[in-house]
Amino acid sequence: RSDRRELPEETVNIVRSAFTGGLLGWLYGGLPAFRRARSDFIERSHGELFQGRVDALQSAQHAGLRSFIRYGWRWSWRVAAFVAIFNTVSTGLSVYRDKTAISNFAAAGAFTGGLFRMHLGLQGLVGGSVFGIAFGIPAGGLLVMLQRAAGETLQEKRSRKRREQYEQELAAWQSRLSVTEVLGQTESNTEGGPRMEEIAREF
Repeated sequence: RSDRRELPEETVNIVRSAFTGGLLGWLYGGLPAFRRARSDFIERSHGELFQGRVDALQSAQHAGLRSFIRYGWRWSWRVAAFVAIFNTVSTGLSVYRDKTAISNFAAAGAFTGGLFRMHLGLQGLVGGSVFGIAFGIPAGGLLVMLQRAAGETLQEKRSRKRREQYEQELAAWQSRLSVTEVLGQTESNTEGGPRMEEIAREF
């Protein structure tokens, strides 16, 4: 956290991207499952008796909704975790190296992909790393292009904010120093006043 108790922008971006990835994963896994479960229910329920058309439609919708929640959640947490780990590694490398490069995203993709497939053994680890690199390079290229199109990269923005914060702290320090000097002069004048009067009386 900064002096103002604010989270760093990189952390906020990681949280936002993880939430967005989870939402997209839920839609990706849930919508096909919803349609498939609804159609399967309609095909299986030809011999069942319903109170009416509305009851039949509600039963089909409930079956689809259960599948939407079930399979959507499965995809949601996986995509959110993948995006969060990928962005954490790539952001950490970018901050450590103080530059945004496609190699950062490739390394982050290799690490994340290998981590997700390491339970399958060495072959899964290698395959996941290759998949992560294949995902990380285009994703990194897209992010770099978007930053350049915006006119300011994350490193430039970070440097600008550091410079602005330094200038603000320097100005505040100088203002406190000038107030201290004024107070010191005032105290010396008040202490010197009676002494001058005593010297004048002696003469």
